[in-house]
Amino acid sequence: MRIDLVELIRIRMPLVRPFRTSYGVDAERDTFLLRVVTDSAEGWAEFAGDPEPLYCPEFTAGAELALQDHLLPRVVALQQLTAAKVAPALAGVKGNHLAKAVLETAILDAELRGHAMSLAAYLGAVRDRVPAGVSVGIMDTIAELLEAVAAYLADGYVRVKLKIQPGWDIEPVVAVRQEFGDDLPLQVDANTAYSLADAEHLRRLDDFGLVQIEQPLADDDLRGHAELGRLLSTPICLDESIKSARDAAAAIAMRACRIVNIKPARVGGYLEARRVHDACLAHGVPVWCGGMLETGVGRGANLALAALPGFALPGDVSASGRYYAEDLTSPFELDHGFLPVPQEPGTGVSPLPGPLSRHTVSRRELYARRRSVAFATDTGSQSPSHPAQPMTPVINAGHQ
Repeated sequence: MRIDLVELIRIRMPLVRPFRTSYGVDAERDTFLLRVVTDSAEGWAEFAGDPEPLYCPEFTAGAELALQDHLLPRVVALQQLTAAKVAPALAGVKGNHLAKAVLETAILDAELRGHAMSLAAYLGAVRDRVPAGVSVGIMDTIAELLEAVAAYLADGYVRVKLKIQPGWDIEPVVAVRQEFGDDLPLQVDANTAYSLADAEHLRRLDDFGLVQIEQPLADDDLRGHAELGRLLSTPICLDESIKSARDAAAAIAMRACRIVNIKPARVGGYLEARRVHDACLAHGVPVWCGGMLETGVGRGANLALAALPGFALPGDVSASGRYYAEDLTSPFELDHGFLPVPQEPGTGVSPLPGPLSRHTVSRRELYARRRSVAFATDTGSQSPSHPAQPMTPVINAGHQ
């Protein structure tokens, strides 16, 4: 497989309602898509990060530079490119998991489309539909929270996750339990908002039969999570702490968690996500698929991952209408609490021209073989760090 074109498409889409967590408020999805055209097919992927480095160290502008200056040159220099070769080629670049993930995913999508194979089949999916949970952000009032949860349950969601932070934790859980009963699968997500000093306070959540408490402590505090896990009866789930299969194995060995949330972008792509899944499955640790406010481009791929055998809990891969009045792809819709797993080649989804045009802010080429060959011929130059590379990236700025 050979890359002929890489295009970065900046998009901005309003959310149907602001989404508030312990680290900030999102009112829109401001990110980019990556389109990779090969000699056999084209592939699409969505960058999972945000314009600001609040959820994790990566952010949109930084990822664009990482792709342009460090990641793409290493990938286009590969002979007989496959998606499996991407991560080893990029291993010398530290971090940048989200940027690596968007590039690997777009290449994997193109590769699978060229072979007429679905991502679900490639990963080893065992289901053609997956149960859908919903993540409910921090609200201004309990009344507003109860109204939102009631609407999501009426839509058919089978599990509810409440975002929490100090000052918004026990009261919303009590209110939801009183309003909707003990049979509702309910969990909370702290997004690293607490410290081990809050252990006695967090123990109060043990009274409510929660499925899990997700990432209560800092992402680099495995020891603290292990200590907290000995004090709580509620299972601890790790999210931000798990950036690789090795991290998952270490956390399990330390008993820092009993459940793992797998976000493909956070671990560097779907191939590493499958390895995280396999490590957890081998140790009897259930996993589920988290969300990053993805449009349908990212949502379709997440559904393929969530259909693997180790995904024993409903994830955050909600219907399109949970976040967007208009999705970039054909909308994903709930069917009795389940979402269908795309079976078409690749991720099974592509942006529709109309919605993509309406939500595009700018487009630019990060790499084009036809132009870079001419450029290299005119100047006689090659990349000094990759002397075997016969072409160099080209930047063609679109409207900003």
